[in-house]
Amino acid sequence: MGKTLLQKVWDLHTVRRLPTGQTQLFIGLHLVHEVTTPQAFDMLRARGITVAFPDRTFATTDHIVPTLDQGRPFQDPLAEAMLSALERNCAEFGIPLWNLDSDKQGIVHVIGPELGLTQPGMTIACGDSHTSTHGALGAVALGIGTSQVRDVLASQCLPIDPLKVRRIAVNGELDAGVFAKDVVLEIIHRLGVQGGVGHAYEYGGSAVEGMTIDERLTICNMSIEGGARVGYVNPDQTTFDYLRGRPFAPAGDAFDRAVSWWRSIASDADANYDDVVEIDAAAIEPRVTWGINPGQSVGVSERIPSAGSTGAVAEALEFMGLTGGAPINGTKIDVAFVGSCTNSRLSDLREAARVAKGQRVAPHVKALVVPGSQAVRAAAEREGLDQVFRDAGFEWRGAGCSMCLAMNPDRLEGREVCASSSNRNFKGRQGSPTGRTLLMSPAMVVAAAIAGEVTDVREALAVQP
Repeated sequence: MGKTLLQKVWDLHTVRRLPTGQTQLFIGLHLVHEVTTPQAFDMLRARGITVAFPDRTFATTDHIVPTLDQGRPFQDPLAEAMLSALERNCAEFGIPLWNLDSDKQGIVHVIGPELGLTQPGMTIACGDSHTSTHGALGAVALGIGTSQVRDVLASQCLPIDPLKVRRIAVNGELDAGVFAKDVVLEIIHRLGVQGGVGHAYEYGGSAVEGMTIDERLTICNMSIEGGARVGYVNPDQTTFDYLRGRPFAPAGDAFDRAVSWWRSIASDADANYDDVVEIDAAAIEPRVTWGINPGQSVGVSERIPSAGSTGAVAEALEFMGLTGGAPINGTKIDVAFVGSCTNSRLSDLREAARVAKGQRVAPHVKALVVPGSQAVRAAAEREGLDQVFRDAGFEWRGAGCSMCLAMNPDRLEGREVCASSSNRNFKGRQGSPTGRTLLMSPAMVVAAAIAGEVTDVREALAVQP
């Protein structure tokens, strides 16, 4: 019987089996940022412990970064304290830091793949729940908490419960105007926000195999929204072509040797899965969340569900101020946000700009585009995408997490409704306790910004020259 990628990587990184039934895994790459690390480093100091493998740890700043005025000190004292602590800790423990003055700075889950730090067959950990993103390149990537950040810094190991593997095969061809974001929202809608608990999700099928790495990153990013601890795509030629020439990827003959090994860690053709789910790509349409978790979504042509007996639907409808049975299309928005570790890469901005070109944001809508890294921002500006957005009435910002989680000045106010390309629509997620979030693809966000309400991006694309 063959093995899955998860089983192969797990076995290769197992240090020992613990009496608890957990596995002590060696972590090949540790990514850190300013929010989940200050207490972790303080705990090391309190115990007189140093960082075990500083050459396997890399730091950036992203969550608390203002995207307009980035002058120091920051206006927010807590944000300034967090960044100052990261600077101090990285200097003391010998950890590379890509700060605001570095062209490598950006959202941690954007720069890892972008720099070639993320590679097939790796175990990766980061104090951020969306670390599953890195699985798009065939890695086993785990989001961890602050105490686990401490443990990785101190030992380069983590105790992890064994995981089942569910293969999700998306076969067929996506319609024009349907993107990776729609695919993952469809998956979460079908399987539920708790459907992946105790599982790793292996994404495959002809639709996924035909995707770019950027698209695969979007799908793996939201694995955690479906309850899965890990999400990955088997490495293939698309993966190898993406990694070739990146700063931290192997070079020359070493790259060819690496490719040979990377191929070997992909799931075997006769691998055994705990569960298999099949989805028809052609049946997926642009999706929009209507509720207060990412599983509460509908196709743009569908209607919002009516309240059910469990009360979950009723609670969501009451908070969102929506009427059960009403169409989602036509729902008014106040803010449009393109960005986050889910959808802030160059290809996302290209698709968004394609919809924005020659159009104008509705007068009542505040719209902003936030690149995921300084490299993405520079590349977009070289292509003139920034000017397309500015001409359409969008604000063009610096790199950072921005309005995804509002640990920075980019926040909703009051009961504003935001069309967002981010990953979570929880109550208060975007900064206002009463603010409301509608998740969708970047192209759908731009279409909504222009119309002033939720609209089918396929109609907008149909009128593009």
